[in-house]
Amino acid sequence: MITTITLNPSIDRRYMVDSFKKGKLFRAKEIQETLGGKGLNVARVIKQLDEAVMTTGFLGGRNGEFVDKGLNSLGIKNFFVKIKGETRNCIAILSEDGSQTEVLEPGPTISNDEIKRFYEKFEKLIKETSIISASGSIPDNVPIDIYNKLITRAKKENIKFILDTSGQALIEGIKASPYLIKPNKEELESIIGINIETEKDLIECGKKLNREGIEIVVVSLGKEGSIAIHKNTVYRVKIPNIKAVNPVGSGDSMIAGFAVALKKNFSFKEMIAFASACGTANAMEKETGKVSLENLKKIKNKIKIDEISL
Repeated sequence: MITTITLNPSIDRRYMVDSFKKGKLFRAKEIQETLGGKGLNVARVIKQLDEAVMTTGFLGGRNGEFVDKGLNSLGIKNFFVKIKGETRNCIAILSEDGSQTEVLEPGPTISNDEIKRFYEKFEKLIKETSIISASGSIPDNVPIDIYNKLITRAKKENIKFILDTSGQALIEGIKASPYLIKPNKEELESIIGINIETEKDLIECGKKLNREGIEIVVVSLGKEGSIAIHKNTVYRVKIPNIKAVNPVGSGDSMIAGFAVALKKNFSFKEMIAFASACGTANAMEKETGKVSLENLKKIKNKIKIDEISL
């Protein structure tokens, strides 16, 4: 079983607007509401890849009920802690030129009792899982080192832990050496504390984390692919050109691919190709956190992975 953690889920509201500009009145051509939060995107894709998945985090209010019903309708096992606060909204405004404007609510304040109940639930869930993926931001009042604590506890059970967050939560989390992280260049700079000017700088930063106990470091380069570091060996991963429709959720889809590949014990190169194809296939869909298995197969065959010698 794979478990995804979304401490700060949302309802993602997506509006298609022609030529969106600040300070003007617009009518949306298309409106879409989906279960939001990076970990829920991961869970949806895992389910589409035909793997059993369960989810946890915090849910509250009418928005929380919407998410709860959505998970049930998808057949995703729901072990969220019910809270008094209201689950947040996240708004994305997309224009026909491919640009996107996002407004992200901060989320509810979580009480100490609700945090305690989450830890108790986590203790039960780790007995049923082999892979854990934690994604996204941390809501108000939740300790900034919560991911660190969860990673430390999971490692005692020999559970592989994927961490996909940012800022101080990421910095605190990697101190516990999760199995896999997927930072972009800016996040890597914040972790190491230096400006990355060249590809060599980027690789050296990734290798440093690798040596410090993080088994796999994948540095996302967007449409350029990624740099993957495993056991001090570096790989350049190139993805094929595609017609992107909606890139939102591609990073989460890649994380889902990693989780499934780890569950299935893929070789390292096969895992990187599979996860990269998941992320790329998601960008071809209108819906966030969706992957066509047909597109996935075609893209995977076109992924190029080359070892880099420095």
